[in-house]
Amino acid sequence: MVSIEPMELNGHSFTAVTVRLPKTTLLTISNENGYIMCGALDVELLNTRLADRKIIAGRAVGVKTIDELLNAPLESVTLEAEKIGITKGMIGEEALLKMI
Repeated sequence: MVSIEPMELNGHSFTAVTVRLPKTTLLTISNENGYIMCGALDVELLNTRLADRKIIAGRAVGVKTIDELLNAPLESVTLEAEKIGITKGMIGEEALLKMI
């Protein structure tokens, strides 16, 4: 099952996507500038092989719902995310608000 829901944080629009797969769930919250995602995100790949794309993203591990993703500390972030002030340990919602 795939669920795509609009959401608002402090008056700013984002899209939450949940993809239920066998034995796991993929979660992401994004806007036009960047995204946060569950542990399936490969930050190292984004920082190396896809560096030319300048992707702003963060990864939280151990989350099972969109609410958990919003409130979890980010385990890793891309180099581009760091450039706009997103840091490892920052909660998801705070990181998203820096992507505005």
